[in-house]
Amino acid sequence: MDSMANKLVMQDIFAGLAVGNAKAFYEGLAEDVRWTITGTSAWSKLYDGKPAVLELLASLAAQFAGRYRGTPRRFIAEGDHVVVEYRGEVTTTAGQPYHNEYCCIYRLANGKISEITEYCDTELIANTLAPPPFVGSDRAGIF
Repeated sequence: MDSMANKLVMQDIFAGLAVGNAKAFYEGLAEDVRWTITGTSAWSKLYDGKPAVLELLASLAAQFAGRYRGTPRRFIAEGDHVVVEYRGEVTTTAGQPYHNEYCCIYRLANGKISEITEYCDTELIANTLAPPPFVGSDRAGIF
């Protein structure tokens, strides 16, 4: 796919995320997707493969009181990569607002997300979210 086609895929995914519908995002993940959350938070690491990414998302969703909304500000596409700048908004089950600013680099292959590199406010993550349940477990090494 060319850069415009990849950009359209990501715009479609974020059209759903902007209204709290993550279906296209889940369906758009390749089986061998790799997601890197940068920084030094308990969440910062490589999540390798769709099962690991789905576990990451389930761990996050368990802390959210409502549907997560990701509102895009900008899409920049070049070749297999699409950069999306967006604002994520949700309230946690503890009643705290979790509004983070993201810049993610998505690599697409055959119309599917094969790689994500996420940049965000990891201090906000550390102050708002509990560490993922798999941190420190023997399963942490598979990520």
